[in-house]
Amino acid sequence: MDGKKKEMEKETENTCKRCKKSYTTSSNTSSSCRFHPSFFVCRRHDDQKRYYEMKPDDPPYAAKFYDCCGAEDPEAFGCTTSFHVSYDDD
Repeated sequence: MDGKKKEMEKETENTCKRCKKSYTTSSNTSSSCRFHPSFFVCRRHDDQKRYYEMKPDDPPYAAKFYDCCGAEDPEAFGCTTSFHVSYDDD
């Protein structure tokens, strides 16, 4: 019975602190978690050739995008994949 108890403990669902999805230890692979390793920022982008969709109340010098990949949609799929990370992990 000890083996079964340990197996059940391994299958406890956790919540990933990066992508907020539920996962189990056995389903956690190197491509399970999709996230942005940087922040969604509002500032002038170094790439002056790129067009950014601006809102009417945005300052003319600001653009909103993920600093890691340039995605302009705050709901954009992450640009990086890795293992899920639990809130319990340090």
